[in-house]
Amino acid sequence: QVRLVESGGGLVQPGGSMRLACAASGSIALIYAMEWYRQSPGKQRELVAASTKGGSINYADFAKGRFTISRDNAKNTGYLQMDSLKPEDTAVYSCNADVLLVGGTELGFWGQGTQVTVSS
Repeated sequence: QVRLVESGGGLVQPGGSMRLACAASGSIALIYAMEWYRQSPGKQRELVAASTKGGSINYADFAKGRFTISRDNAKNTGYLQMDSLKPEDTAVYSCNADVLLVGGTELGFWGQGTQVTVSS
């Protein structure tokens, strides 16, 4: 029905920047909301940033002032701009979208994740 594909991950030095993208394709009428999560080895998945159905934007404390979530509704694509990256930001980053499908059903979908490694 809907596929989410993250891109933009890789290796970056501490203090550097990286922009992740989450491209949605399929039977999409509207993307209501999109969230970015991350998971490091041995840790639980945690919310990084959310662009909610109500139009608000929320960030985890560790992301405030460094990360920026945005969306291009015309392209069905969400972005996570990450600046001033730290080694502790190393994780697999995944997007989740709340989608209104063509036909009227609302469902949530996950991408496969993209690895971000912050290291010198």
